Amino acid sequence: MSNTEIAKKVIDAIGGVENVNSVAHCATRLRVMVKDEAKVDKNAVENIEKVQGVFFNSGQYQIIFGTGTVNKIYDEVVALGLPTSTKAEMKAEAAKQGNWFQRAIRTFGDVFVPIIPVIVATGLFMGVRGLLNALGVTLPEDVTTYTQILTDTAFIILPGLVVWSTFRVFGGNPAVGIVLGMMLVSGSLPNAWAVASGGEVTAMKFFGFIPVVGLQGSVLPAFIIGVVGAKFEKAVRKVVPDVLDLLVTPFVTLFVMSILGLFLIGPVFHVVENYILLGTKAVLSLPFGLGGLLIGGVHQIIVVSGVHHIFNLLEIQLLAADHANPFNAIITAAMTAQGAATVAVGVKTKNPKLKTLAFPAALSAFLGITEPAIFGVNLRFRKPFFLSLIAGAIGGSLASLLGLAGTGSGITIIPGTVLYVNGQLPQYFLMVAVSFALGFALTYMFGFEDEEPETVTESVTTDRFVEEAVTGTVPATLQDETIISPIIGQAVALENVNDPVFSSGAMGQGIAVKPSEGVVYAPADAEVTIAFATGHAFGLKTANGAEILIHVGIDTVSMNGDGFEQKVAQGDKVKAGDVLGTFDSAKIAAAGLDDTTMVIVTNTADYASVTPVATGEVAKGDAIIEVKA
Repeated sequence: MSNTEIAKKVIDAIGGVENVNSVAHCATRLRVMVKDEAKVDKNAVENIEKVQGVFFNSGQYQIIFGTGTVNKIYDEVVALGLPTSTKAEMKAEAAKQGNWFQRAIRTFGDVFVPIIPVIVATGLFMGVRGLLNALGVTLPEDVTTYTQILTDTAFIILPGLVVWSTFRVFGGNPAVGIVLGMMLVSGSLPNAWAVASGGEVTAMKFFGFIPVVGLQGSVLPAFIIGVVGAKFEKAVRKVVPDVLDLLVTPFVTLFVMSILGLFLIGPVFHVVENYILLGTKAVLSLPFGLGGLLIGGVHQIIVVSGVHHIFNLLEIQLLAADHANPFNAIITAAMTAQGAATVAVGVKTKNPKLKTLAFPAALSAFLGITEPAIFGVNLRFRKPFFLSLIAGAIGGSLASLLGLAGTGSGITIIPGTVLYVNGQLPQYFLMVAVSFALGFALTYMFGFEDEEPETVTESVTTDRFVEEAVTGTVPATLQDETIISPIIGQAVALENVNDPVFSSGAMGQGIAVKPSEGVVYAPADAEVTIAFATGHAFGLKTANGAEILIHVGIDTVSMNGDGFEQKVAQGDKVKAGDVLGTFDSAKIAAAGLDDTTMVIVTNTADYASVTPVATGEVAKGDAIIEVKA
């Protein structure tokens, strides 16, 4: 099938030209912004030749074709009338997708996701302290004080973190935001927890009648103060002359917002937050594990809807109030069942392409990212997804009955184990085992019937078509080889990359590197088969037959080459260690993007094994991947 024919099938399957707002592409996938999702024939798209996977994310249909091929398909669909846009324009358009509630929850996610790492770290500290207590270890007083610093600081200054992140998301000055947030927990104010305990500490009376306390551990008041403060700062900046902006804008913003925050917004929304917290606890404490049954059954549906970031707010509230997070265990049950259903599909199918997709997607789920399992496998066959909801509901109910509560948030299943070392591990392992067994058994027995394998002939073998499209030549006999690191930095397991196409292994196996230096080196003696004008990605074919994609950063195509410099062109021959290009990590960070660099063997299916061998720091010339023919 020619690329033109494939492009026509793609357009037909997504509802025709009239159903497309815009189309763009990156190094590996076609990104289509559709008008009406209901008009898309998902099964038809997945079964088109050369399509390696399909998923819906951030308002876009992302159709994976792979390096080289995607460029050709993009040219064809544009020639057939699809309107074009830049990746940045599509991202801006995606942010407008959904109803007001979905957009609001997406904003919650943008605010709270950057805070989660410190909550995770604090949770680990709490877990270790709980383990020591469970073992009866008595710590010296100074060490006990140190552990309290580790476990309490993040929650004491939580309003500062929330206001900082909210200012960042809504376009205010984050430095002004964090200072405003820290004013809400100033040591000059009565401590909120001390006042709530009913001891000698009481609220301060401003002007003799307004009760004011610090907002330690508060989340919702800080968020509202951040939203109002950022918008107020931008309004002030519009009317202040540029020459006075540096002096007047932060002064007015901090003065006005500190008054509103302490005397109006803080007290009012602190009451609202308490009611939300009480409602959340009421659902979680329903008898007979009904709270866990409900949440475990609907959690993955909420993930599909894209509004699951609401749990970030609720989990952080619970941790700030009680240092315990029952949501984490229930969510873990739901995600375990989802991954188990994907394993069942992978075990039962005889389709090698589906096996290659299912097992990495399941591993990604067990590491805490279920989107590849949901969109790549389970929703595609429908029954595995819905049966996993049943298994997740039962597992969630068991979590509630066992009284499981993590000491942190943001990590689940395998990494989440460390949140339960405070004496809850046996119950945690039982809950995970039951959720996995149910998800696997229900799907294997009732949820999946293997498709009839396609008859493969030399004239329609997808891998050969892709290979010839990328290189323009018939592949030579493959040989074993060791691929060296093209990036100096810290090795990262591919499944931990925050992009489902790479983390699921849909593009092939490999490894990622968090750069400490902005230079891309050739990982072997090779020919440059792809050199993007934006400088963010390179395709190479080694002398021994390995096809390698080096992709600098996630979604960095949206930078349109800003911060990147390409040193090679398509068709160039390079030696291992030659410079392919350079990039500026600071500019990538300033654009709000991740500079983690993926190194993928895109013809993984042609090899007996593709094995990452690097851990920790990697230097120029260090081995990172071994391929066996």
